Amino acid sequence: MTTRRSILKTMAAAGALSVWDAPIHYAFASVPTDRRLVVVVLRGALDGLAAVPPYGDPDYADVRGVLALSKDGANGLHDLDGFFGLHPALTNMKAMYDAKELTTFHNICSPYRDRSHFDGQNVLETGGTSPHILQDGWLNRALKPMRMADGVKAVAVAQSPPLVLDGPAKATSWMPSVLPEPDEEFLARVKALYANDAVLSVSLDSALALQAEAQAAMDDPSSKSMMRGGQNANLVPLFGGAGKLLALADGPRVAVLQATGWDTHFDEGAGDGQLARRLQALDGALDALKTSLGPAWSKTAVVMATEFGRTVHVNGSNGTDHGTGGAAFLLGGAVAGGRINAEWVGLKPSALRDGRDQPARTDLRAMFKGVLAEHMGVSKAALESVVFPDSASAKPLIGLVT
Repeated sequence: MTTRRSILKTMAAAGALSVWDAPIHYAFASVPTDRRLVVVVLRGALDGLAAVPPYGDPDYADVRGVLALSKDGANGLHDLDGFFGLHPALTNMKAMYDAKELTTFHNICSPYRDRSHFDGQNVLETGGTSPHILQDGWLNRALKPMRMADGVKAVAVAQSPPLVLDGPAKATSWMPSVLPEPDEEFLARVKALYANDAVLSVSLDSALALQAEAQAAMDDPSSKSMMRGGQNANLVPLFGGAGKLLALADGPRVAVLQATGWDTHFDEGAGDGQLARRLQALDGALDALKTSLGPAWSKTAVVMATEFGRTVHVNGSNGTDHGTGGAAFLLGGAVAGGRINAEWVGLKPSALRDGRDQPARTDLRAMFKGVLAEHMGVSKAALESVVFPDSASAKPLIGLVT
């Protein structure tokens, strides 16, 4: 976490400024592009049939039972095209869809075909064909082809960079501070201590510059109430803070955020309930990201994905279990939105994987590749050989961004 507190703690413990992966240049050095890329990892396996219900499918209401959504009532879903909708909690995302700033994906999944969260998230974040064959994240590997491997051009809003951003290319992490900061006199003494060390002095100045800009974005008192209690209790400060950093003219251009709590094995709820509350928190956070980005929203693409989907049928606890295919999202002012990307095969038993799961008809890597190529200028050669090895079968989706 790139705060003064973490910097000082690290220096005291190790005698060096190791919050960075390696010595860095000034935090806000010149940036190679004016486009922004945000990756949101939804940990726990989001129920795609709840987030993007195919309410027009003739089998939908029967197979979903108590979890089925409709357009009727106080918690009616948001219609998209007469067949697919959005969960009623996703009001801001519906506005983005109407503004052609959101594309939804269905029957989409990574190459992973089993049901372990740990392994599924590993494949999602490494971009591999199976768990644990790659040791770094696909987004970290993409930084060099994007000319962002130097300086602080990629930031994770987390205590430390998650696997998707972990690797040899330089990246950092930031979280809003929830503890008192060292006073200015103490900080001045530390700066004086490192004044004659070219590496540590530059690193300290860089970290403090990033923290100063970030903390300025967090002047709302609500930003102090972090996720101490429930899952996704307050994502707004995190997403809003990330947007402020990305909005800076010479700030980061890539960000990673996370939202947890999607493992809805019991009492999932339909139009209301635990899943609805989490979706509402995510929806509000995405609106905060858009608002804080300001004009930079028009140059932003946000990729939002989960490790796998959930079962089509409801289990005995009024929830859903681990599945295969699910939903993903691409949103932002740079997105060619207002569309549903779904190779829909229906919900009849014969169409389901193992008689229980949505089949994976689209590879998540194809979506990632399309965004990296069209939005961030990553070459086909780099995508195939460096970013997503052994992915020739996952052809990049085209026309995803403007």
